[in-house]
Amino acid sequence: MSRIYDCADETARKDGIADAASAVRRGDLVVLPTDTVYGIGTDAFSPKAVARLLETKGRGRDMPPPVLVGSIRAASALIDDLGNHGRDLMEEFWPGPLTLVCTATPSLSWDLGDTKGTVAVRMPMDPVALELLKETGPMAVSSANKSGQRAAANAGEAIEQLGDEDVAVYLDGGESDNPVASTIVDLTYAVPRVLRSGAISIEELRAVCGTVIGELRKGRAKPKKDDTAEIDAETAAAEALDDADNDGGTDGPGKTEDTADSPSTGSESDTSGIDKN
Repeated sequence: MSRIYDCADETARKDGIADAASAVRRGDLVVLPTDTVYGIGTDAFSPKAVARLLETKGRGRDMPPPVLVGSIRAASALIDDLGNHGRDLMEEFWPGPLTLVCTATPSLSWDLGDTKGTVAVRMPMDPVALELLKETGPMAVSSANKSGQRAAANAGEAIEQLGDEDVAVYLDGGESDNPVASTIVDLTYAVPRVLRSGAISIEELRAVCGTVIGELRKGRAKPKKDDTAEIDAETAAAEALDDADNDGGTDGPGKTEDTADSPSTGSESDTSGIDKN
């Protein structure tokens, strides 16, 4: 039976975060609010726990969850290369609805799924989520819903979809203020590429990075035959993101989840997690 904590009450919030942190350390699943939609998360470094998360959502390894962190320092430990603009983007938009897809640090002992060596990372702007993340360290977090269903904007909607058997703790942070997907940017190329449009506009990104390649839309003409495999991979990644997923909501109001927490990149790295988070 799940334990539910009303985080509007100071005592319940403190107890809930402590209980949720203990649950994550045991490899259990918890539901938490984010600044997009609610997320379902667990220990990012427990392959068994991540497998349970994907199973509970009804997703396969081809749609890995993104990773939520409580600080830029924590994110930097997971990333092998931030590229030319990663640090600037973090400092400008974190905490907030920006997911960055980067090459993961090769030595990490984890298994998020078929990530092709990438990791999608975000630092959410939600006090409950940040308190929990500072207790647990990085968490694999996908949007708190069954695959293909609408992302949960409150704890009640998450409970309705996920039930009280697979989730150990629900942290009820009230209604999501802005249930719009995070913007996902791929930093594995020399020029940043938007994999999924979201709360942060491409104009805002360009104000920081200069040149940013816009989101590849389904049906867009393929410029070169030689680029077909790469473009198809990017299209699949973007569609997966829309389907996933802590970062909490990727598709914006009225869309369904299966995004993502998950995000991915193009070419060699398109499955790391396209999620509503």
